[in-house]
Amino acid sequence: MTPAEGPAVLSAEDLAVDHTLAMLSSGIRFILDVTPVDAEAHRAEFLAGTVKEPPFRYRELDADPDVLDAQLDHVALDRVGDPTLGDLLRRKHREMKLQLEMLRARGTADFRALSVELYGAVGPTLRGQAQDLVARLDVAGQPGDMLTAEEFLALAEAEIETYREDDPDVGIHAEVRPDVSGVLVEGSTLLISETAAVAAVRGDALLQHEVGTHLVTQVNGSGQPVKTLGEGLAGYDETQEGLAVLAEVGCGGLTPFRLRQLAVRVLTVHRMLSGASFREAHAALVADGVPAGTAYTTVMRVYRSGGLTKDAIYLRGLLDLRDHLAGGGTLDLLFLGKFALRDLPLVQDLHDRGILRPPRLTPRWLRDPRAVTRLHEVAGTDDLTTLTKGLG
Repeated sequence: MTPAEGPAVLSAEDLAVDHTLAMLSSGIRFILDVTPVDAEAHRAEFLAGTVKEPPFRYRELDADPDVLDAQLDHVALDRVGDPTLGDLLRRKHREMKLQLEMLRARGTADFRALSVELYGAVGPTLRGQAQDLVARLDVAGQPGDMLTAEEFLALAEAEIETYREDDPDVGIHAEVRPDVSGVLVEGSTLLISETAAVAAVRGDALLQHEVGTHLVTQVNGSGQPVKTLGEGLAGYDETQEGLAVLAEVGCGGLTPFRLRQLAVRVLTVHRMLSGASFREAHAALVADGVPAGTAYTTVMRVYRSGGLTKDAIYLRGLLDLRDHLAGGGTLDLLFLGKFALRDLPLVQDLHDRGILRPPRLTPRWLRDPRAVTRLHEVAGTDDLTTLTKGLG
């Protein structure tokens, strides 16, 4: 592209299809809708041994999957003229169809099979990596002082404020809710369970994971002409979670406890797919030295709605990005929005043609010169335990 030519422009018709998919995607609260609203209420009775598997309850779906499905059927994908955008939008369309099918199948055996289609299973190489980490990581007891939900909310609000100094118009915020589990991002909001307890040593790392990755890429993606980059293109979760764990490494906050957590999630997904019961999966984690309460949360996350394999993607995404960096790849374009590493060449094409805009926000952790050194360490290691050195 020469300066006289100027940037390429997508047609109004192409952008209309993209915007429609982004709008429909924003109506699917997938993780919220497949996560029990009463996980904490069942914790004590499960740990006391009075139930084999908690009878979880799920929220009423905010949007009717059949209505959303019918709307998707009317999206004119065949009229997208730009081949790169058309490829990305067709994949997004298929993924949304699959998510709606999973929402209809909550609590059934079909949900588990559909989850494997969406997030994949656990292959022998990934399982071997996880087993090796669990065997070799030295995790000494509980992670120390804990932050309450309100204390972590105050940290999150201060973190978000640093980004408002860069761009006063960023529409992100954090809130404490009684109907969520743990800490998660939904759209432009950081949701914190009112019963959340965050290890103080993990506070900054969790902020860089949730705010410095998930919310930053949501802002950057929403500011693009291609709005699906804000909602997330097909398969974005694995790269997003890998990038978020890299943020934990970059800020010096990946602890042995946290790395083992990512590994035992992989093993729990494998056990679930191999037929282990909720109680059996929990017992296996306790036998591996995971505290009973922590093990309950891990198993709940994997067995929710009938079996969600998403938790295997954190470690897999980290390993994929390690290989990407080792091969000379960079992270720059990955902060333009939410998309899978496999789609980087397509996003690169849109970027090189001048269709995409510069990011509105740069992650705070990435501004630290020490983060560059730590990313070089990631690229140069086959042993992830070295990334936790000096941390308890």
